[in-house]
Amino acid sequence: MKTFKLISLQVVEEDGLKEIALDDGLIINKEDEYSNWLIEAYTDKSYTSYFSDALDRQKEMVVQAVITKKENDPAAFVTRVSSIKELENHISVLLEGSLKRTKSDYAELLLDSLLQSGMEGDVLLNEFKTKMKSKPGLAAVKK
Repeated sequence: MKTFKLISLQVVEEDGLKEIALDDGLIINKEDEYSNWLIEAYTDKSYTSYFSDALDRQKEMVVQAVITKKENDPAAFVTRVSSIKELENHISVLLEGSLKRTKSDYAELLLDSLLQSGMEGDVLLNEFKTKMKSKPGLAAVKK
């Protein structure tokens, strides 16, 4: 098994991305025959009902996770909530799932998004460079 630091986590929803504010997190490649991953998100208790509902309904959740460094491209996973543990001021949410292969990489999705917004020329180039450094959330898994 390999363990990595979870930098950010977003849930892909019908109307966009839901950013999960992390206080800490880990992601573990189980390296098993099913290519399963575990994602542990240590977050505020305000997310309890959101994740409890997903757990109760065994809802499949597509999430985007940035691993190790914020400059890394987000990786998409198809997951289900496997447990929620309440702590003093936080909750620990355990998601289990597999890596979702996406057709486009982050740079292509970002460029497409900027072109769709009407940018061109130097404005497009400068915005592309800025956003490649800051890595704002894009719904990479919807394509």
